[in-house]
Amino acid sequence: MELNGVAAVVTGGASGLGNATAKLLASRGAKVAIFDLNEEVGAAAANEIKGAFFKVDVSSEASVNDGLAAAEAAHGPARVLVNCAGVAPAIRIVNKEGVAHPLDAYRKTVEVNLIGTFNMISKFAARLIAAGIEGEEAGVIVNTASVAAYDGQIGQAAYASSKGGVVALTLPAARDLAQHRIRVVTIAPGIFLTPMLMGLPQAAQDSLGKQVPHPSRLGKPAEYAQMVEAIIANPMLNGEVIRLDGAIRMAPR
Repeated sequence: MELNGVAAVVTGGASGLGNATAKLLASRGAKVAIFDLNEEVGAAAANEIKGAFFKVDVSSEASVNDGLAAAEAAHGPARVLVNCAGVAPAIRIVNKEGVAHPLDAYRKTVEVNLIGTFNMISKFAARLIAAGIEGEEAGVIVNTASVAAYDGQIGQAAYASSKGGVVALTLPAARDLAQHRIRVVTIAPGIFLTPMLMGLPQAAQDSLGKQVPHPSRLGKPAEYAQMVEAIIANPMLNGEVIRLDGAIRMAPR
């Protein structure tokens, strides 16, 4: 798909992987709408790329419907969706004091990471189908899972299972939407230099980077964005989950 002039939506686009993706898509001429909960940072990010910002809770049907309607009013029917919004709590199933994992924390993780992804996919696809785009390809959806879906570490029960759900969602979503000429692909990033990791001491960042076989460093958000662009550009990429991880396989901790 040629990105110039195409409307795109990036969830979690205020920072990290989403922000890098929003910047790259905008640099290719796309009209980008950023969906995020952080109004101040999100509005600044959208202003930087001459896009639009909408405060959207991806786990809420009403919020997503309102956000997509507003984005369409600003840019026309969106043909590209990149789902980057997510949360990553670190909580053991039972901690050292014998306290069980709070169910609300588990539920929240699944609501944002998995239900939020599905919510965006279904609402985005419905609007795109209604727009009646002609040609071989109507649109592309790129989801974000994680290598934790395969190699979940200690304390990642909620995060890993929510991302495992995104992995399992990919193929049936691609099959469901194939008749409408909408592709669905998921990226499973390894250890990337996101705001969460940037808060760690440099020594800790270096230690994490050395766990990656090659290149032996943390991934750059721009490299995630490059993969998004490659997926959009290649019409035969569909129904697949791509590990973007420098060949790392996570240890238990």
